[in-house]
Amino acid sequence: VQLQASGGGLVQAGDSLRLSCAANGRTFILYAMAWFRQAPGKEREFVATINWSGRSTIYADSVKGRFTISRDNANNRVYLQISSLMPEDTAIYYCAAGRSGAVQTNIREYDYWGQGTLVTVSS
Repeated sequence: VQLQASGGGLVQAGDSLRLSCAANGRTFILYAMAWFRQAPGKEREFVATINWSGRSTIYADSVKGRFTISRDNANNRVYLQISSLMPEDTAIYYCAAGRSGAVQTNIREYDYWGQGTLVTVSS
């Protein structure tokens, strides 16, 4: 599966943003999807994941209550709605797909990656 992330940009602290990830292939519904992010000089970290049906989600503690992951299986898309953005949310955000179909927080459980979309939050 090929993934294409979009929706990043330069925003101010407190703003909201919606990231989108488009996937090709008829097997999208089988995959668990996730968002990871990588800030400058830091390792890539888990942000949120959603299982194949959309009924199960997990969030990193740092984003709970501000980020919402969702998916549209009819249109092969996964979204990350971000609110109350903070400067520490500045990072490249990557979407990823995992063949297991189940929610996973471990980066090694994801088999396919998009190219990333940059979110920059100014204070």
